[in-house]
Amino acid sequence: QVQLVESGGGLVQPGGSLTLSCAVSGFPFSSYTMSWYRQAPGKERMWVASIRSTGGTTVYANSVKGRFTLSRDNTKNTVYLQMNNLKPEDTAVYYCAAPGYWGQGTQVTVSS
Repeated sequence: QVQLVESGGGLVQPGGSLTLSCAVSGFPFSSYTMSWYRQAPGKERMWVASIRSTGGTTVYANSVKGRFTLSRDNTKNTVYLQMNNLKPEDTAVYYCAAPGYWGQGTQVTVSS
């Protein structure tokens, strides 16, 4: 059974930081690109970032480039999204994704 379990969300002030984690099981984690998406209230889910299987290549949406850093640990079957200089517009439910699979999401709220 494939499971993607996100953690690390919460409430943070503008300019603050959070690190999201996604632990994967039941899936050949090290063989696949992993991604993060987010969905703000009343909006469609949008792609945030992706990392190739070896971790050598990452790509980011323009809205987060320079503020978010995606990494992975293939020994722990975990992918991380370090989010710095958070803005209110980053408020959303963040989802971890693998080809054909989604996590349940973790809420990130940026507010003073």
